Amino acid sequence: MTAAMVEHQQDSEGRPWDYLLHTWQELDVPEGWRAEIDEGQIVLVPPPHPHHSGIAAKVQRRLYANLPDELEIYQTLGVHVAPLGKLYVPDLVVMPAELIDTVDSDTSDPMDASEALLIVEITSKGNAGEDRTKKYRAYARAGVPMYLLIDRFDIRGAMATLFTEPNEDGTFKRSDAVPFGKPLTLPEPFGTTLPTDGFPV
Repeated sequence: MTAAMVEHQQDSEGRPWDYLLHTWQELDVPEGWRAEIDEGQIVLVPPPHPHHSGIAAKVQRRLYANLPDELEIYQTLGVHVAPLGKLYVPDLVVMPAELIDTVDSDTSDPMDASEALLIVEITSKGNAGEDRTKKYRAYARAGVPMYLLIDRFDIRGAMATLFTEPNEDGTFKRSDAVPFGKPLTLPEPFGTTLPTDGFPV
């Protein structure tokens, strides 16, 4: 659900991305809200339903079970999809901790999505279509090796799908989907299964 938008503009030197990124960095976003850059606009996304946050917490706890020390899980971390000029703030991002630790403390630049090992999006009723299409294509184009889509509003019933093997054409070669109630296998470096029977619908 889009609450507000800042229309695409160019800065004085004709650089639309620089203008949008600077505006994004300067925004005073209300607590719990997220600001993303998509289609040349800054989009403000309202806080999710508690069920949404509950699923994110369960996924994060499971991922930590076998997570190598050099990796970390981040909530509300801005990731830049450079090939498409987009900036998303996924529900969870798994990334090498050293990349975050070495970021200049004076900057609020987003991380490059191509550095993520796993991106997790949990659909809300108002944005499910974007997570299934726009973000699916964006993360594939960025070369994100694993995209986990947890979709409570899938027309087939609530589903968890792991997309792997990204293509430059904006698709993933492989997808493994399970309905809520069945476990989903997460390959290395996670080496675990994600139980979905506790996910609220």
